[in-house]
Amino acid sequence: MLEVYNKVEATARDTDNPYLNGYFAPMDTEYIATTDTLQVIGEIPKDLHGIYVRNSHNQVKAPLGHYHPFDGDGMVHAIHFKDGKAEYRNRFVRTVGFLAEQAAGKSLWPGILEPHLATYRGWGAIGAMKDNAGVDAVAHNGKLIVSMSNCGEPYVMDPITLETEGVHSWGQKLNPFGISSHYKVDLKTGDMMFFNFGEQYPYMNYGVVDRNNNLVHYVPVELPGARWPHDMGITQNYTILHDLSMFFDPILLSKGIRKLSFFPNVPSRFGIIPRFGDNSQIRWFEATPCYILHISNSYEVGDEVIMDGCISTQPHGPDVGQQGGDVYEKIARHLDKHTTQTHMYRWRFNLRTGKTIEECIDDEVTEFPVVSNDYVGYQYRYSYNTLFKKGDWLFAGLKKYDLFTGNSTRYEYGDNRYGSEPQIARRPGATEEDDGYLINIITDLNENRSECVIFDAQDIAAGPIATIILPERVNNGTHGCWVEGDRIGGER
Repeated sequence: MLEVYNKVEATARDTDNPYLNGYFAPMDTEYIATTDTLQVIGEIPKDLHGIYVRNSHNQVKAPLGHYHPFDGDGMVHAIHFKDGKAEYRNRFVRTVGFLAEQAAGKSLWPGILEPHLATYRGWGAIGAMKDNAGVDAVAHNGKLIVSMSNCGEPYVMDPITLETEGVHSWGQKLNPFGISSHYKVDLKTGDMMFFNFGEQYPYMNYGVVDRNNNLVHYVPVELPGARWPHDMGITQNYTILHDLSMFFDPILLSKGIRKLSFFPNVPSRFGIIPRFGDNSQIRWFEATPCYILHISNSYEVGDEVIMDGCISTQPHGPDVGQQGGDVYEKIARHLDKHTTQTHMYRWRFNLRTGKTIEECIDDEVTEFPVVSNDYVGYQYRYSYNTLFKKGDWLFAGLKKYDLFTGNSTRYEYGDNRYGSEPQIARRPGATEEDDGYLINIITDLNENRSECVIFDAQDIAAGPIATIILPERVNNGTHGCWVEGDRIGGER
């Protein structure tokens, strides 16, 4: 079966913006497709059961002002695997902003670069953007929770049909900040930890939603000023919150001018808070000035809390509110991981001595580290990272780290073939951490098509064991998740 579920009128394509063309060109069609109408190269493993989900920014209407690739309407792609077969769906996240712009027939909100152009109240930490829900997608309590990185409402999607079901009831209690991307689920307890941030005191909040989808904890976190965090870590007993060295210049912000700057003389700080703790219980640890987009994992060993992630000590943020110069060149500089020299790093926070120990794991440029859901918050061995084409925001391959031995393996997609963040699907009953599959979507610009590829997670260098050709070329996207077959209906 191959069915066109819906088609929208897209007016964002007639532009010279490189982030609306080529690999970044948006889709306008929503599909339902099964493997009897999709070309499959190789064989889909019969023990692969669950849903691979990938979010993306897919701009529909011609942008208001300069378009940044973080601005586009959220579109979620999902492939449901069972008994050696697959079913593909893609759907726009029908946020309030998306529906309003569909009704108006044009863009109503500016993007991240020009919040000063806003004429309507918006969402996010800035309070002027459309809530596009185009960054993260995490499974919890039998639903997908999708959001944008700059804080927005937690939108709910059915993991099988991908129908948007509105905003979680507990999300209404988080206004005006909403929820930032990179909320984390502890599969052993079913708890989901999250944070948000904004430009008003106390500048951050932290919360916990339990396995039954109840907001059971929500507390303010006092920071020295408005910050721009992106990720956080969880362990069995703690959450690690980030206060980093790149943020809006506070003097200019007090005058209503947003200028995101890196302050190399301001140490980064990491706040370790008990899972159900409050501001008075946070212990702050200082470290090298830096910015962090994504962490790999965090866990506890004795008196130490250990956090692995991708550090940048020379970051470039989006030029929010700044004018002049080549806008696209500035966007490229911000997104190019070879410019920011992002690489794997480890922080060790000693809860007894209060000291921080830092070490470089690898100096090769990688980002978007992913670990198995079963090991999030607990000691782990393998991190699967993304390799990048130099000079572009294009995901060129994969690198698997063995953090016990220090060894690594890799797979590169080939010329004009680019992927996204992978996900790990462990086999039912697996005893080894990497006993399972690595799943990704690759877009082949040579063939103008996209493929869902399945690797043996223990041997990614061998290449895909199965490739599913999707109905249409899928545009660039970032995060996603794996929903285990026994979690589709709710937490274990």
